[in-house]
Amino acid sequence: MLKGICSNNSSFYFIGIGGVSMSALAKLMLSYGKKVAGSDICESVYVNELRELGVRINTGEYKESISGFDVIVYTDAVSENNVQLCEARRLGKTVISRGRFLAEVSQNFNTMIAVSGCHGKTTCTCMLAHIFKAAGKGFCAHIGGRDLSLTNFYIDGNDFFITEACEYKKNFLYLKPDIAVILNTNADHLECYGSKEDLYKSYLRFADSAEVKISLSGDIKTDGLTFGADKNASYSARRISQVGEKYSFYVYEGEAELGKIILNVYGRHNILNALAAIAAARSAEIQFNSIKLGLAQFKGVERRFEKLGEFNGAEFIADYAHHPDEILAAVRTVKNITRGDLYVIFQPHTYSRTRLLFKRFVRALFSVQRLLVYKTYAAREYYDDAGSALTLSQHLKKSRYGDDERDIMDFISPATAGDTVLFLGAGDIYDIAKDIVKRQQARL
Repeated sequence: MLKGICSNNSSFYFIGIGGVSMSALAKLMLSYGKKVAGSDICESVYVNELRELGVRINTGEYKESISGFDVIVYTDAVSENNVQLCEARRLGKTVISRGRFLAEVSQNFNTMIAVSGCHGKTTCTCMLAHIFKAAGKGFCAHIGGRDLSLTNFYIDGNDFFITEACEYKKNFLYLKPDIAVILNTNADHLECYGSKEDLYKSYLRFADSAEVKISLSGDIKTDGLTFGADKNASYSARRISQVGEKYSFYVYEGEAELGKIILNVYGRHNILNALAAIAAARSAEIQFNSIKLGLAQFKGVERRFEKLGEFNGAEFIADYAHHPDEILAAVRTVKNITRGDLYVIFQPHTYSRTRLLFKRFVRALFSVQRLLVYKTYAAREYYDDAGSALTLSQHLKKSRYGDDERDIMDFISPATAGDTVLFLGAGDIYDIAKDIVKRQQARL
């Protein structure tokens, strides 16, 4: 029986339905047989998917009336002055933010696993989804990215709810997980928290809300399980092997060897993501054989070290990295598999993140020999010179600045076979990269 906001015959309207998390929630409501519609400022792959499922979506200006719907769900990116949001409140509708709505729908599952952290959430969540699928468990996965086979939503029962726990605006504190995973507590979204100390305390509150706490060894001080390279961790990786930038390792549960894991995704950092997923799966009493099979079947996430194709013989790779630590990991990984020259195009995501982590961005990009810093993806923010892409580029002597696609084309024009072009960022740089490859392939 459905609980909470989902328990009656309510209809749902999503403002900002084209976002990856919002569209997954809309799909969940559809799976319950609910009437769903929504709006967004632009088209997207998720908008198209929902339309194919019969959902009416208005794109462009937010003009469509929401009077015929009971529950209005809105994303944090939506302004408080949004026309539809104001109408909903004037009409006395049930109005709820995405974060609170996620917490509400999680009540319909017996056990919730919530994955938090500055980076790695989507990958770890997808790994868990594949493990639970391999184990034949009844579960729902609400994913903040696009798994290459499961997309951003999967449901096959209501025993487990696997979701990302986003720290933006402290949204993860609405959740009350049974198993809380904390991949890392690196500084981010400081415009919401004000200080690293407040961010850290929020992670502690998130951990304390769960019965089972799982965290990176040496990161956050909790009384729960740990994972990491430390042999004293509850779950550790030993006898690590590498082929290209794909890794295999033996998993230890304390001092007991569970067996060998072979990953089919690039990057050493994914060892930690896998260990976190293993710890959560074991806490849910999943056998190691299912864990091994699920991780072997996980092929990756869109925009997480995704190979897009070739341009003039050079390989195009896109990665969602928009935090200094993620940038370091992505650049390190691609350097190890590139035979020729490496070209990096980085698009900063939000002015506030760039300004607040400015020195760390400079350090992360300083060693890149061929670098183009592309104009900032502002998202929900207004222009801030101190956190602009141009200002960042000016502090990186080896870099160039670009503000349209012609600048990118000019920058990568010398790239040839054996070279790699790496596109970094969480904004529209991904779409630009895909368009370049598409046009190149059309000419062949």
